[in-house]
Amino acid sequence: MLNMLVKLLTPIFEGMGVSPTDVQTYVEMLGGYIYAIVGLLAVAMIVMVAAHWFVKKGTRHVVRWGAGVAWVLTVTVLANVICFGPMYNNLAPILNTRASVSEESAARSLEIIEEVGAEGMALVKNEDHALPLAADSKLNVFGWASTNPIYGGTGSGSSDSASAVDILTSLSEAGFQVNQDIIDMYTEYKSSRDSAGATNVAYTDWSLPEPPVENYTDELMDGAKEFSDRAMIVISRSGGEGQDAPMDMNAVINGTYDVRDEVANGNDSYTYFGCSYTNNSEDYDDFDPGESYLQLSNTEEAMIEKVCSEFEDVVVVVNANNAMELGWVNEYDQIGAVILAPGTGASGMAALGDILNGTVNPSGRTVDTYVYDLTQTPYYNNIGNFTYNNVTDLQAALTETDPAYQGVVSFVNYVEGIYVGYKFYETAAEEGLIDYDEHVLFPFGYGLSYTEFTQEMENFKDNGDTISFDVTVTNNGDTAGKDVVEVYYTPPYNNGGIEKASVNLIEFGKTEVLEPGASESISFEIAKEDMASYDSGAVKTENGGYILEAGDYAVSIRSDAHTVLDEETFTVDEDLDYSREGRKSDGIVAENQFQEYSAGSVSYLSRTDGFANYEEATKPPSEDMYVMDDDTLEKVTAKSVAHYDSTQYDDPDDVMPATGADNGRTLSEYVGVDYEDPSWDELLDQLTVEEMINTVNLGGFQTVAVDSVGKMLTMDSDGTSGLNDWYIGVYGTAYPTEVLIAQTWNKDLAYRVGQTEGAEYADCRIFGTYSPAMNTHRSAFCGRNFEYYAEDGVLGGHIALNIVNGLQTEGVYAFIKHFVLNDQETNRCALLLTYSDEQPIREIYMKPFEMSVKNFEGQSLAVMSSFNFIGHVAAGANPNLLNTVLREEWGFQGMVLSDWNGSYGYQNTDDFVRNGNDAMLGFMQHESNQITNTDSATLVSAMRQACKNIFYTVVNSGNYTIPDPNAGKMDNMTKMFIGIDAGVAVVALGAMAAVLIRWNRKRKSEIKVVVEK
Repeated sequence: MLNMLVKLLTPIFEGMGVSPTDVQTYVEMLGGYIYAIVGLLAVAMIVMVAAHWFVKKGTRHVVRWGAGVAWVLTVTVLANVICFGPMYNNLAPILNTRASVSEESAARSLEIIEEVGAEGMALVKNEDHALPLAADSKLNVFGWASTNPIYGGTGSGSSDSASAVDILTSLSEAGFQVNQDIIDMYTEYKSSRDSAGATNVAYTDWSLPEPPVENYTDELMDGAKEFSDRAMIVISRSGGEGQDAPMDMNAVINGTYDVRDEVANGNDSYTYFGCSYTNNSEDYDDFDPGESYLQLSNTEEAMIEKVCSEFEDVVVVVNANNAMELGWVNEYDQIGAVILAPGTGASGMAALGDILNGTVNPSGRTVDTYVYDLTQTPYYNNIGNFTYNNVTDLQAALTETDPAYQGVVSFVNYVEGIYVGYKFYETAAEEGLIDYDEHVLFPFGYGLSYTEFTQEMENFKDNGDTISFDVTVTNNGDTAGKDVVEVYYTPPYNNGGIEKASVNLIEFGKTEVLEPGASESISFEIAKEDMASYDSGAVKTENGGYILEAGDYAVSIRSDAHTVLDEETFTVDEDLDYSREGRKSDGIVAENQFQEYSAGSVSYLSRTDGFANYEEATKPPSEDMYVMDDDTLEKVTAKSVAHYDSTQYDDPDDVMPATGADNGRTLSEYVGVDYEDPSWDELLDQLTVEEMINTVNLGGFQTVAVDSVGKMLTMDSDGTSGLNDWYIGVYGTAYPTEVLIAQTWNKDLAYRVGQTEGAEYADCRIFGTYSPAMNTHRSAFCGRNFEYYAEDGVLGGHIALNIVNGLQTEGVYAFIKHFVLNDQETNRCALLLTYSDEQPIREIYMKPFEMSVKNFEGQSLAVMSSFNFIGHVAAGANPNLLNTVLREEWGFQGMVLSDWNGSYGYQNTDDFVRNGNDAMLGFMQHESNQITNTDSATLVSAMRQACKNIFYTVVNSGNYTIPDPNAGKMDNMTKMFIGIDAGVAVVALGAMAAVLIRWNRKRKSEIKVVVEK
C-alpha cells in the first residue's frame, strides 16, 4: 500500500523539487500513521456494515454516522499529532512564513541588476568601430534565442525570470527599431523556452530551438535587407545543477548518452545523464558525433552563414553562462562586434541596448579563457564520468541499506594541477609548449571599450612584508568610460622545483567614470605572503607549507592576462619559509592536511623541462585507475551508510558534558558575546541530548527552535541568483548569474549587490542565504558555472568577499559554498573521490573561501560543505578541512552546513558532526540521520560544539539583532490548526448532534404512537 502511495505522490512532489527517494522516505517514516488511518477507516466501515445485522432498524444510521464522525475526529487528532510531531519542522517554516519583498527593496534590486548588466557585459570584438550604433538604427535580429534569452540557470540557483527585461525590449527602449517579421517567424516556430524543469536537477532538455535555414525565405530576407543593412545574431546556452554540459550532443540526440544502465545497473537515482534533445529538422542531426553543447549546432551554423551572406554589418551577442567555442566569430568578415552577455537576471538585459547605442560604454572583462578547441584543454580527458569497477560488494551493501544510494562509486582526477585556465596558457606559451594565438581566442581579463585608456605604475615601493604602488589611469579617447586595472605577478621558477605559473592575478581595481582627458589614481598594497607558493611536495619544507622563494618577482599591470601595460620588479634575497612560523594572516602554521590522501596515484602536470609530461599527465585515466586500491576501499567502506559504526570513533578519555541544566540562560543574551566567552558553557549545559540531535539533523532551510535555551525557529534559503525559497514559496528579484557579476571586475558594485540582495532576505526575515557559490570554472562544461565566478580564485575571492560583506550589513549570513572541489556536477553525490595535489587545492580552489573568511567584516558567517570526497574522505566529514584549515588556520567562527542531506550512501550525521560539519541540510528523514550512540561522550561533545557554532551564527544575525514585529504573537500554524480543528469539530459534532436530535425525535414520536394505541 505504501508503495502505491509513493507512486501516486512522487510526480506531485517531483515538480516541487523533492526527489523520489525523499518521497519514499517520508511515506515510510509516516507508515505507522498511514496504517492507523487506514485501519481505523476499515474499523469504521466494518461497524457501518455490521450495524445492518446487530443494530435494530431505525438506529442503524446513528451507529453509522457515529462511526464516520469518530473516524473523522480520530483522523483529525492524528493529523495534529503528525503535523506537530514528526512533520513539524517540515511544515512550520512553510505555514509560519509571513514573507514578502517590499516594493522599495525590489526597486533597488532592479537598479543594481541593471548596473551589473551595464558593467558586466564584455565587448570582446569591435572591428573598425562597428559599435556603437546610432540610437535610432534599424536592426534585423536573428537567432531564436533573441526572443527567449537565458537569464540565469537551473536548479537551486534558479530564479523567477518571468518578468525579466528581454533583448527585444532592451533594444526598443534604447531607440532601436527591430524587424517584426523575423520576430514573428521565431515565435511562430516556438513561442517559449521549455522551463518546466527549471528546478529539476534530475533531467535536462538540452534542445536549442532554431528554425532550419529554409525558414529564412527569399521574401523574409529581401524584406530584412530592405528594412536595414545591419543584423544582430543572438546565441544562447544554458546550464544548471545536477548535470554538466554534454560533451557529445549527437549521443544525446540518438539516445545513447544516458549510461545509467551501463554503470549504475539502471539505478533511478543516477540522473547525471538523464536528458533529451529535439532536432530542428527531420533531415539531419543538429550535432555531428563528438560535437559538444558548447559548439554551434548545425542549424545555428546554417543561420549564421545565411545572415553573413546577406548582411555586411553583423553584431553577435553571446548569451551563455559557459565559455563556448567562439572561433567562428573571426571566420566571417561581416561580424564586426561581439558582446558576451551571460545570464542577466531581472533587469540586466536592459543594458544591452544602451551599450549598442553608446549610452553605456562597456567595461566588462572575461572571467574565463576562451579557447578555439575545448578538446585540447589540459582537463578535457579528466572531467565527467569515471567509476570504479572492483567495488561490487560495497555497491551491493549500499543498494540494500540506502535507497538514496546512486549505484556507483566514482572518481575524478585534477591532473592539470595549478595550471588552470590562463595559468596554463600563459605558462605553456612561455615554455614553448603551445603557440598562444593558435589556442586562445579571448584571454582571461579581456574586454574592449569605446575609448582609449593608458595605465602607468607609479611610486612602487618595497615595504618589507608588502609592496605598494599607484596606477594612474587616463582616458585618452573622446568617450567617457570606466577601466579595469589588473595586477599580476610573475614569480621566479626553478626547473623541477615548486610548481609556479608564469602569470598570476593578485589584485584589481576599477575606476569611476572618467571623462575624456581625465585621470584617476588607484592605490594598491599587496602582502608578499600572498605571492608565496604552496610546497605540497615538500621540496623545501618538511611537511608542506607556503614559501616565498628567493629571486626576482615581476609585478605587472595588464589589459588582460596576456598583455603587459607596465611592470616593476622586487627581489627576495632569501627564501621566506612560512612553514616555520606561519603567515601573518594564519592562526596556525599551514602545512599539508590533505596531500597524503588527496593526491592519490595521479601523475600531475608539471612545468618541469617545459611541461615534458604533458601527454602523460593529461591523457584519460588508465585502466588501473578504475581499480580502487584495498586501503582506500577499506576506508570508504567503513564510513559508508552500510558499515558505519559510531563506537569505533569514540575516545574513552572524553568526559560526558552536562545536559539539561537549569542555569536560566537564554540565547538572546548572547548577541555580540565573544565566541570564546566561558559563559557559553552555561547556556550549552541546558541542552538535552534530544535537542542536540534535532538541532544538528534538522537544518533544511531553517535552524530549529530549542526550548531549553529559548532559541527561536529561524529561516535560511537558496540561492545564488537571489531569494529563491521554493520550500516555503517565497521568491525575490532574479539576480544575474555570478558570471555576469564577476565580469564587472568591480568590488564596490559586488558589495552593493550584496546589500540590495540582503535587503530582500531581511524583508522576509530570512537571514541565512545558501550563497554565494565560489567554486572554480575548472572546465567550461560544469553545469553550475553560472553559479561560480571565474576560473581564477583571486578574482572569485574578491567578488565573493564583497558580496558576503554586503549581505551582512542587512543582518544576513552567507553560507559560502560548496567547500570544496565541487567543480563538476557529474557523480557529485555518487561517492565522488576527487583527487588533487594539495597545492592547487590551496592556491586555487580554496582561495575564494580563504579570502571570504579572513576578510569578513561581520560576526555572522556560515559555510556549506560539498557533496564530493577529497581523496577517500567526504568533504562534509573531513576534520582537516573543516576544523584544521577552516577554523584553526583561517579563524572561522560559525556553523558549517552540509549540502542537501540525501544520504547517498555516505552522509551519516554522526560522522559529519564528529568532524566539523555542524548541521545537515535536510529533515532527519533518512536512516543515516539516526543517532543512537547517545552514551558516547565523544559524540555528545561534538553535537554540543555543533550547537554552539549554530547558535553563534544565528544569534549574531538579523534574527536577533533586528526586531521582529510579529514576535510574541501566536504563529500562523497554530492559528491555522485551531481554526481547522474547530471547524472539523463543529461540522462533525454538529452533524452527529443533528442525527441524534432527529433520531431522538423520531424515537419519541414512535413511543407516543405506541402509548396512544
